[in-house]
Amino acid sequence: MARGRRAEVKRYGAPAAFLLAVTIAVLLVRSGLQQDSATPSVTTPTRTTTTAPAKHVPRYYRLRAGETLSDVAVRFDTTVERLLALNPHVNPRNLIVDQRIRVR
Repeated sequence: MARGRRAEVKRYGAPAAFLLAVTIAVLLVRSGLQQDSATPSVTTPTRTTTTAPAKHVPRYYRLRAGETLSDVAVRFDTTVERLLALNPHVNPRNLIVDQRIRVR
């Protein structure tokens, strides 16, 4: 009878122990994630580093059929005047499909 009882404890006890362990782990993790935790939090000093501002990298766009500089300006949140300043070689009245223009 003792052998049957031992097998029964193993059969039902192991999953119960596993669920208990998972529940405890979840509670520990959740208590550590709460911001208003009763335990004091430890902060470590951090270093602040500054990086040099990134150089402005030009960005280009290829014109599609039927597009105007106004369409491109709206797409890239700029003005037609700015596009013309960036592209002095472009004739706004004679745009070519697949023409590469600078937008930034």
